[in-house]
Amino acid sequence: MKVGILLSGQNRSLTSANGTSTATMPKARNTSSASLCRSTLAGCTNIGVCSRDQLYQLIYNISQAADTLYRDFPWRNTTDPYAIWISEVMLQQTQTARVALRWQAWLEQFPTVDVLAQAQTADVLRAWQGMGYNRRALYVLKTAHIISAHGGVFPQTPAELVRLPGIGAATAAGICAFAWNRHCAYLETNVRSVLLHELFPHEDQVSDRELITFVDALCPDDAPRTSRALHTPRMWNYALLDYGVWLKQHVSNPSRRSRSYTKQSKFEGSHRQKRAALVRILLDSRAANDSHAMTTARACELLCDEEVRAGRSPVSEDYVEQLLCELRAQEFCTFCDGSWQV
Repeated sequence: MKVGILLSGQNRSLTSANGTSTATMPKARNTSSASLCRSTLAGCTNIGVCSRDQLYQLIYNISQAADTLYRDFPWRNTTDPYAIWISEVMLQQTQTARVALRWQAWLEQFPTVDVLAQAQTADVLRAWQGMGYNRRALYVLKTAHIISAHGGVFPQTPAELVRLPGIGAATAAGICAFAWNRHCAYLETNVRSVLLHELFPHEDQVSDRELITFVDALCPDDAPRTSRALHTPRMWNYALLDYGVWLKQHVSNPSRRSRSYTKQSKFEGSHRQKRAALVRILLDSRAANDSHAMTTARACELLCDEEVRAGRSPVSEDYVEQLLCELRAQEFCTFCDGSWQV
């Protein structure tokens, strides 16, 4: 197995799986890669099919480019677990540029987990509009209720965090790494791309079970919470993320060779798009104190107006009722006295 890139000298050539040079790495400024390698691999025995030299090379590659590729976002300048949790949830399915605009506004409206726990569902959904995947907002609110009921204290281990609504393994690991600087197995899409490109350049259908071994082995041990040294869980995982983003800009997306890879379906015109439109219609009606009862027929009329303006065909009232019943089952809305409302 060959490592995807070799770094030597000031300009580094990125080599794809077929051995052709496809891009040039930015000039490195980091000088602590050797100590990082020693620190990260000290005592590491469970490294699967890769040799220690191969993992040493991977760490060297990433650490050499860490400073140059580093992306400075506001959520990277805090250790507040609440703020980091919100950023991790937002980043799950939303482009970083959009999150950068919305994260600060969210914290201004809901500055603490206790303030969020006291918010109305409609206010939380309104604040989430434009982020997509509205169910994330409901999960955030449910989790805020639980944490606030326990004194506003966040769990500090992945095992505890994944018990909370909407927090999966990657989100839990991200909170532990970025808020607490704790060793974790943080496997998200950009990290997955790095490992596939570097350690599995020729394989297809690579499972996350195979990758998680390397993620865990490569992550440094727990470090002081405020430390920003490269050989800490926080900065190491930032370096992996940034390198993964850089890879996707210069080579064919390595994540496509993951067994868990699925191509995102088209949003416009989809069932999901119409559900989101109905949530927005209900929110707008509430905000405007609309005197009209939001009957299924009224909701259908407003949704059809949007569909026609977008150049799509109108939808039936039966279909709108199906959508609204789905939203009610997922606690987006209620139906009372003949009217739908959030």
